[in-house]
Amino acid sequence: MAEEPNRWEDVYQSKAEAETSWFEVRPQVSLDLIAATGATSNAAIVDVGAGASRLVDCLLEMGFHRITVLDLSETALAKARARLPDDAPVEWVVSNVLDWHPAGRFDVWHDRAAFHFLTDAADQEAYLQVMDRALVPEGHAIIGTFAPDGPEKCSGLPVARYDAAHLAERLGPDYRLIQSLMHDHHTPWGSVQRFHFGLFKKN
Repeated sequence: MAEEPNRWEDVYQSKAEAETSWFEVRPQVSLDLIAATGATSNAAIVDVGAGASRLVDCLLEMGFHRITVLDLSETALAKARARLPDDAPVEWVVSNVLDWHPAGRFDVWHDRAAFHFLTDAADQEAYLQVMDRALVPEGHAIIGTFAPDGPEKCSGLPVARYDAAHLAERLGPDYRLIQSLMHDHHTPWGSVQRFHFGLFKKN
C-alpha cells in the first residue's frame, strides 16, 4: 500500500471538500450509530480514514473531547483542522492504519472509509489486529463499507463489499453484531452508492 498516501494527497489537493464522492454535510448514520453505543462525552473515539469528514465537527458540538482523527492524507486532515478552533481537543494522526501504534485505547472505533479498500486478506487481518489492540474490552467498532450491490471501485481502486453476515464473519467471534443497516449515500452530483454499516461490540 506504499502508493496510497500520494494517491490520497493528490485527491485532496486537487478537489474541494464537496467535490469528493464521499462528502456528507452531516454524517447522520455515523452519529446515530455512535449514539447507539451509549458513549458519554468522556468516551475516547477514533475516526479511521477520516479524510476531511465533518464527523469531528459534529462530535465536538456534542461535547466529546477525546477525539482522534486518522488519515493517510496530511492535506485532508489540514482541511478538517482549518474548520475548527486551534484549541479543539483533537489528536490529528497522519498514518496508514496498518502501521499505526496508538498511544492509548478507545471506546469507539469508527471507520466509514478505510476497511473496504483492503482487498488483501493479510491487510484485512493486520487492520483487525490494530483495531483489536486499540479497543478497550466491551468497546464498540462501527465499520461502514460498500454493500454487496454498491460500487466495485472507488477513486479507481477496487473495494471489498460486505453485508452483515460477511462483515461479522470477517471480524470473528470476539465481536458481536449489535446493529446492521443499509444506507443509500447520495453523492454531491446525485448518484447513489449503497453502503452497509455494522455496529459491533468487543467481547
